[in-house]
Amino acid sequence: MANRNIAIIEDEAVIRDNYSDYLQRQGYQVSGYASRQKAITAFETGLPDLVILDIGLEDDIDGGFELCRELRTRSATLPIIFLTARDSDFDTVAGLRLGADDYLTKEVSLPHLAARIAALFRRLEAMTQTLPEAKRYICGALQLDIHQLTVQWEETPVALTVTEFWMIHALVKHPGHVRSRDQLMEQAKIYVDEASISSHIKRIRRKFQEIDPNFDHIESVYGAGYRWKY
Repeated sequence: MANRNIAIIEDEAVIRDNYSDYLQRQGYQVSGYASRQKAITAFETGLPDLVILDIGLEDDIDGGFELCRELRTRSATLPIIFLTARDSDFDTVAGLRLGADDYLTKEVSLPHLAARIAALFRRLEAMTQTLPEAKRYICGALQLDIHQLTVQWEETPVALTVTEFWMIHALVKHPGHVRSRDQLMEQAKIYVDEASISSHIKRIRRKFQEIDPNFDHIESVYGAGYRWKY
């Protein structure tokens, strides 16, 4: 854990320092930035291991959204958590559609935040762990590699976030079987509402359809969840 570097982009110094102090006591290395531009400049030399973002940054009302978009162009697997006072469904869905792995409001307790961070890091550790289950899944045109956290469709890479990867993994492990939203959340180690799960699934579908416009292998089962069709 000591080698894990977390970047916090938050324009209010008191709040930023509070999060930083707590996470440092948990053993993380923490860097704080007040604006999107300061974070971008710092990240030119390399990305941190995880990013915590507010949406509004100084005079940039949606600066966190823009930064999330930029970070996703640089890394599909960098864990990104929105931590913001904005709790509307619109903002939550917008953040997840941009590729964030989690969305929390500032009412969340510090121990809860630390637990969500630890969950994201545990998933990344799957890249280097030797797992007892199969390390590679092939289902028709889909290839999924657990060690590399990569997915290919028709031999073309699909740029999924860590959260999206584990949702696909949950579906492909049991093709044809319905996976409930709770099961998808458990697999992806996130705890969000149904609308947020739907937003993740829609984003995953779009990514596959960018490669194959006829892609229709993720089926919604009304009132039950989702399944991977053969």
